Amino acid sequence: MQPVYPSGPPVPPPAVAPSGPLAVVGAVLAGCWTVAVVLFPQLVGWTAEQALLASGLHRPVWLWPVVSLVTVVAVGVPALLLALLPRSGAVRASGRAWLAGAVAAGLLGLLRMIPAVHHEAYLAALALVAALAAVVVTRLPPTDPRSPTDRPTHGGPTTAGPVGGTRPARDAGERGATAGVTPLAVAAGLVLLLPWLWWGALGGLLETVLAALAAAAVGLLAGALLDVGFWARFGAGRPTRPALLVLVGGLVAGVTLLLLAAGTGHSGAQLAALLTLPPAGFVLAALQVPTDPGGRPTGRAPVRWLVGLGVFGPLAFTDPEEVSLLLSTTRDVPFWVLVTAGAGLVVALGLSVGYGVLLPRRVPGRRFATAAVAVLLVAGALVYAGPGQPGLHGERLLVVLRQQADLRDVPTTPGAAGRDARVREVYRRLVDTADRTQAGLRRELGRLRLPHTPYYLVNAIEVDGGPAVRAWLSGRPEVDRVLVSQRLRPLPAPAGTTRGDAPPPAGPEWNIRMIGADRVWSELDVNGSGITVGSSDSGVDAGHPTLAAGFRGGDDSWYDPWEGSRSPRDRGGHGTHTMGSAVGRDGIGVAPGATWTGCVNLDRNLGNPARYLDCLQFMLAPFPPGGDPFTDGRPERAPHVLTNSWGCPTIEGCDPRVLRPATAAFDAAGVFVVAAAGNTGPHCASIDDPPAPYPDVFTVGAVDRARRVTDFSSRGPVPGVTKPDLVAPGAAVRSAMPGGGYSVLDGTSMATPQVAGVVALMWSAEPTLVGDLDRTRSILRETATPVETSPPPGGETPPSCGGTADVAGAGLVDAYAAVRAARG
Repeated sequence: MQPVYPSGPPVPPPAVAPSGPLAVVGAVLAGCWTVAVVLFPQLVGWTAEQALLASGLHRPVWLWPVVSLVTVVAVGVPALLLALLPRSGAVRASGRAWLAGAVAAGLLGLLRMIPAVHHEAYLAALALVAALAAVVVTRLPPTDPRSPTDRPTHGGPTTAGPVGGTRPARDAGERGATAGVTPLAVAAGLVLLLPWLWWGALGGLLETVLAALAAAAVGLLAGALLDVGFWARFGAGRPTRPALLVLVGGLVAGVTLLLLAAGTGHSGAQLAALLTLPPAGFVLAALQVPTDPGGRPTGRAPVRWLVGLGVFGPLAFTDPEEVSLLLSTTRDVPFWVLVTAGAGLVVALGLSVGYGVLLPRRVPGRRFATAAVAVLLVAGALVYAGPGQPGLHGERLLVVLRQQADLRDVPTTPGAAGRDARVREVYRRLVDTADRTQAGLRRELGRLRLPHTPYYLVNAIEVDGGPAVRAWLSGRPEVDRVLVSQRLRPLPAPAGTTRGDAPPPAGPEWNIRMIGADRVWSELDVNGSGITVGSSDSGVDAGHPTLAAGFRGGDDSWYDPWEGSRSPRDRGGHGTHTMGSAVGRDGIGVAPGATWTGCVNLDRNLGNPARYLDCLQFMLAPFPPGGDPFTDGRPERAPHVLTNSWGCPTIEGCDPRVLRPATAAFDAAGVFVVAAAGNTGPHCASIDDPPAPYPDVFTVGAVDRARRVTDFSSRGPVPGVTKPDLVAPGAAVRSAMPGGGYSVLDGTSMATPQVAGVVALMWSAEPTLVGDLDRTRSILRETATPVETSPPPGGETPPSCGGTADVAGAGLVDAYAAVRAARG
């Protein structure tokens, strides 16, 4: 009796034509070339972007379009030759798959022109473009007319395949031996997702949903590229050639997936996919070994599921802006992305071996495969809820209101008592303005159950919300503008504490001697006593022997808006180093007799406008732990001088004006604010990150031991004002580090606290100068000494940037001359 088949007799694959040596060699070389020209431009593009970011320069909009064009041309030309010239259907299928993959990578890569801060918009565009590309690929007419050697040996209907040429009529049967294949693909995808559930962290709700849609669309595109017709060229169907299918077909599919990974994810996010997705090609090939009773391989469904889940991890569980060299000095996001990608690579290779060995021998039934999916779903949920970072961690919005406090007629009485009265009056006006103008918006946010935090130093509110909330807020009449307040996603483990390895000082350091601070102590008997210096930075190690005695103490001298720690701490070391240069003892600090207070605004070397405001508000009106800044502030306890070795660039969510009301408030209150110029020299006009360009901030550049302005010191000109104001030693400066150690560091961050220390010496020597900001600034400028702005012998001549004043300001700060001038 003849067997009865539900959809016609078995349909074998097209016979694989014998490949000539030249065709095989050409395919191998083209594959190797494709891998190289995909990986290299992606790494170069990301590295160039990070270098520009570190240099304070904006990423050119043409960067990723150029990378995309290079990829399309460099991969597409040899792939096109492979697709057209050889007789072998397998070689031609390889060329067509790589050509289509290169075009897809180039098209998707263009989406990186969307700024990374608008990640939701990027993900939405990725989902749309990938889905449309999948539809187009699916509808392409046949491109590989069958040669005699490719013609089926048994009858049966066929349809056109856009990549592999002809294909059997049905794309993915779910009968018989193939019933468990799609669940096995889902299981493999869930295994690939496990490292991300453990070490990654989700963004906001909309961001996560869009990442899922984008991953699904990329899965559809992969299924369109690696369809039944593609696999048939490598021995899928009946009779199946498992070795050829898994080894050769898997390798060709892996290169195709590499191309897709290159275009999937914003700059930084794609790097992990480049490592984890290509080995899945072997898994997909193994999943094509089983056939249904009609002789058809499983086709697209396993490809869609496995690739979709494989790219969902890097799309959803990483913020591309955090895959940055700025966070690479400790075990921060780049480290954990590398760990996750490495684990994913190991998992993918293990799956490739396991599936490649087992499936050609025996295919698990549907019940077993479905049970495996269920077990993995439960395991993934337990991993995510246990050692993972559960919850949503999306960006927030900083809503800046139109009306800011009017501080123009605040009395300017000098001296300690006068300054305290000024701070109280400024605080009262700021709080009154914020309470009055924010009331309606706060009520509306409460009604909509949108979590929010009000601020008064800048009349603003930080709100949890995405693009829809941002659009609604932007349309309100009391709102001036809405900024994205970047929020770092949590880490699987603390980043660790940075410690120093330099020997302790043997006496006053070279920088202390250069500015004459040691002479102020010995000859003028002034050490900064009676003055408090406040630091907003990575924190301060209060146990360091050079800083322990200087901590002001009380319940309002330390604030940690990141972790809520009750006592001073510092993991990064930057804040301990800068505070040591300001008030540290044993020869590292300019004003060792001054006291200090601290706040953490840069827990992991990246901040946001809200965290900067948290600390600045605490500096204006300190409050006890758990206190309300609006009602529990103690303005009379404000530090006299603030040292700020940080800037807020656009990547963190700041615009040029956002902190301007805050520095104006300190100016009205008589608090002296010192800020670092930045380390993006020798480019001209590189003093651009708030608060350094503001006229009421005293901006400091850096010089080396030879009194020469360093190359890294940021320059002017700044519109409407001369910046920097002056310079201080900032190259190879030794200071304190967490754990009692020391380190030698470079940067305008190191120069800035020394100027803050000089102001502390001046105000300690002449208390009537306290709060007299104009007179203090004049003395500092008038007593500064000349510096060298030309390059060292044989060095490259830096740009003039308009003149010496725009490079070095008034010159090198002179502590001895400034204190003598303060005393009159």
